[in-house]
Amino acid sequence: MPSVDPADREQGTAFMPKFDAAGLLTAVAVDARDGTVLMLAHMDAEALNKTQETGLAHFHSRSRGRLWMKGESSGHVLKVQEILVDCDQDALVLRCEPAGPACHTLAPTCFYRRLEGGQLVRATS
Repeated sequence: MPSVDPADREQGTAFMPKFDAAGLLTAVAVDARDGTVLMLAHMDAEALNKTQETGLAHFHSRSRGRLWMKGESSGHVLKVQEILVDCDQDALVLRCEPAGPACHTLAPTCFYRRLEGGQLVRATS
C-alpha cells in the first residue's frame, strides 16, 4: 500500500481513513439535535461502508468480533445525519437521530455517570 502524504490526508478533500493496527477507527455518536454524546464505538472498513450505504450506524464489535448495527436487537437504531472526520482521519463523529436510548442499560446516553471525588455519580442531564 503506497504511503499517504500527511498534508493530503490532513488538508485535502479525499477521504482516506487512517485505520489503526487492528483495522479500526474511533467513532463517537452524538445527538444531532443537541450535541449530547451518545456512545463511543469502533468502525472497521465494513462498518463504515455499511453505515454510508444504509444511513444507520454500524460498528465493529470487538467483543463479538463481527459487524454490528446499533439497535439490531433493541430497535434503538441511530440514523446518521452527518459524518464528521477529524484532521488526520483516524476518528469520526456521527451526528445521529437516536430511535430510543443509546445505551444498552437503557440510559439515553452511555455517558450517564460522571467522576466525582473518585466515585461515579449519576449525571443529571
